[in-house]
Amino acid sequence: MSNADKIRNAVQSLSGRAKRITGRATGDQRLEDQGWADQTKADFKQRAEKLKDAFRRR
Repeated sequence: MSNADKIRNAVQSLSGRAKRITGRATGDQRLEDQGWADQTKADFKQRAEKLKDAFRRR
């Protein structure tokens, strides 16, 4: 996984976390759900990249 991908996924995860916390604090369920979705997408992307890297090394 390239460093740019790592950074991009980390930023997406952090922005999702911020949305989730903001949504919870303001009582906006839709924003909280978007935050969970963004965080989950970033986590899956990161796991997929790590899996690809594992197979490339062999």
